Amino acid sequence: MAGKKERPVATPSRAAYERELLRLQTELVKLQEWVRAENARLVVVFEGRDAAGKGGTIKRVSEHLNPRVARTVALPKPTERERTQWYFQRYAEHLPAAGEIVLFDRSWYNRAGVEHVMGFCTKEEHQRFLHQCPIFERMLVEDGILLRKYWFSVSDAVQEQRFRRRLEDPTRRWKLSPMDLESITRWEAYSRAKDEMLVHTDIAEAPWFVVESDSKRRARLNMMAHLLGSVPYHEVSPPVLELPARPPSSGYVRPPRDLQTYVPDHAAGLTE
Repeated sequence: MAGKKERPVATPSRAAYERELLRLQTELVKLQEWVRAENARLVVVFEGRDAAGKGGTIKRVSEHLNPRVARTVALPKPTERERTQWYFQRYAEHLPAAGEIVLFDRSWYNRAGVEHVMGFCTKEEHQRFLHQCPIFERMLVEDGILLRKYWFSVSDAVQEQRFRRRLEDPTRRWKLSPMDLESITRWEAYSRAKDEMLVHTDIAEAPWFVVESDSKRRARLNMMAHLLGSVPYHEVSPPVLELPARPPSSGYVRPPRDLQTYVPDHAAGLTE
């Protein structure tokens, strides 16, 4: 059956996962500093089915990075004005300048997936995208942008499990939309769309890298390790900083507490 995994997926223990995650995140900080020092431009595209684990991976990638250097771009549906623009135009304005990293939580590949499958674009617009996308990406790479594209692959069974957990968890219920549920009934349509997309856009200058994501822990570690291994970064020596001595008091007196409004001490009422 389409989407079924033939081999079991082993998940690292929590301790092993957290230990390796911290090591990789430390290396990502070094990568960030290299990007800044070298005035490099790095774009990382995260694509895949709904509930494939893209969002969680992006959070772990960016967790310790400087938001002024590394930013996540997750665009809403286009406005009426944007619908009249060249398709790639609204994405191009979010590309990095020198010394920046941009993580696309879904990207221009919306046209090859949800827009195509759900009928939000015409057949002509879809075919034009498949023709123009490799040209667009070759232009980015030719201009010096480091472009990495990751497709998160999840089985139909695991996707359904994650959807059910979202339904039951009030903190994650917002992640589930009617559009997500459509991906269950249109599983094969999305599969065909993905296959056609890869045929046209898996190019030598900007290849696709598939991340098996039935195990979120493995997917996160594998993706982060691959990204680090694909960029020729090196550790940049940080500036030497020393804490200055605090100067003696010049007579400042803090105002009485009752002149300011403090938030109630909610935590004081908690028990162990």
